[in-house]
Amino acid sequence: MSGTHGTQTTAGPVLGDTPPEATSATGEAGDNAAGIAAVGRVARALMPETGVIADPTQLRTYECDGLAHYRVTPALVVLPETTEQLAAVVRACSEHGVPFVARGSGTGLSGGALPRADGVLLVTSRMRTIREVRRADQRAIVEPGVINLDVTRAATPEGYYYAPDPSSQQICSIGGNLAENSGGAHCLKYGFTSNHVLGTELITPQGDVVQLGGLAPDSPGYDLLGTVVGSEGTLGIATTATVRLVRLPEEVRTLLVGFHTTDDAGAATSAIISAGVLPAAIEMMDALAIEAAEAAVHCNYPDGAGAVLVIELDGASAEVEHEYALVEQFCQQNGSFELRLATDATERALIWRGRKSAFAAVGRISPDYIVQDGVIPRTALPEVLRAIAELSSSSGVRVANVFHAGDGNLHPLVLFDGEKDGASEAAEQVSGAILDLCITHGGAITGEHGVGVDKAAYMPKMFTDDDLDTMQLVRCAFDPGNISNPGKIFPTPRLCGEVPGKRKKAHPLVEAGLADAF
Repeated sequence: MSGTHGTQTTAGPVLGDTPPEATSATGEAGDNAAGIAAVGRVARALMPETGVIADPTQLRTYECDGLAHYRVTPALVVLPETTEQLAAVVRACSEHGVPFVARGSGTGLSGGALPRADGVLLVTSRMRTIREVRRADQRAIVEPGVINLDVTRAATPEGYYYAPDPSSQQICSIGGNLAENSGGAHCLKYGFTSNHVLGTELITPQGDVVQLGGLAPDSPGYDLLGTVVGSEGTLGIATTATVRLVRLPEEVRTLLVGFHTTDDAGAATSAIISAGVLPAAIEMMDALAIEAAEAAVHCNYPDGAGAVLVIELDGASAEVEHEYALVEQFCQQNGSFELRLATDATERALIWRGRKSAFAAVGRISPDYIVQDGVIPRTALPEVLRAIAELSSSSGVRVANVFHAGDGNLHPLVLFDGEKDGASEAAEQVSGAILDLCITHGGAITGEHGVGVDKAAYMPKMFTDDDLDTMQLVRCAFDPGNISNPGKIFPTPRLCGEVPGKRKKAHPLVEAGLADAF
């Protein structure tokens, strides 16, 4: 996805060809050069030369995450290999007032790992040890840089696997999954990352190493682990995760079902869930998303389909057999014209390949696109999909729909050509209007991608000032210095020294022109 670059001078995230935004989220380069230099000295004393990057050209490798709309060059990049190294660098950041941002594989789609121009980017990709697979306890203990799919590969010989499976599971890392509370196709039956993390070793923003949770199913006291999972790196950095492993099912059946319309596919989904059938996954793609997938990976989905459902059933063989009969019945009753059952692992992989390649595949039919992420009640799917189609028609902006139909997690792909005047702005308007639809239908602005910098402006549409102030009190309890991924999630800086409540005048940073009020 194209977009101009922020520079070390402007520092702000840049969207398309628009001027740099206010730097409250990303800082001004050179604000604390002495502090950065001090942190750099600590890092260089602890790790190999390749573990500290200060060359401007190399730094630009890390200027964005998977949301390439926003780009900021960090002042320093550090790649620790151990908890001790990472904790020491964080302590140095705390001592010298240097903000830091944690980054794993950089596959996030909300700008959560967008660097600070005045800070340090701490990349955990070299912390990739699977410390233990405890078959008897159905647990694994892994470092944050471990790739999601590698947990399953390590557990499979023991008869288990790791259930959360984002579409990027071949490259995304557990630390990032924990920070964003990532989901995936199978979250309908098995839940999100938060349902599978039982403990974490956390480096606090002061550089202390603490243990939250552990091997046991629950821990006494406040649920600090639940607070940290999904906090998008604003409360500290996880250096290990104790994750739950799930027993490999006796049988898996993967179906590809073709429908003429998304309404028919949505009605079939509702009928299946309402009947008490809980598939491992129900994924929907519309005609435009199918076109993109065909162009990219030749997945051979049904010709003429206005929508397809990818449905996966797993469990005991007798249970799967019963559920399959019901699913087949409900699909036929709601207008399906073709149903394919994968007969082997190769066919199953091909069915999933079309779905899991969908985000990248739209690059075959559009030079630029925005990946949106909202969630609605499942029963609102037909109405919201029709409203998205109307938005697309009235604006002339194409929208491809790919989503977790079973739990209402939408991923509209808003297509545009950034080289055309006004196209980026029009796409942003449609993208924002889709989030408004999610809110008005009782949903939320993110299902699994997080808020980051991309959706911070929408937080006041979901929460009151009192709500946001309460969240900020939690954040300040962990990070009173406001150095752990500052500028993310909240639309304007809410300082730890402020008394929560309605403000009678403008925030001082707004008055100084360093932040925007939404």
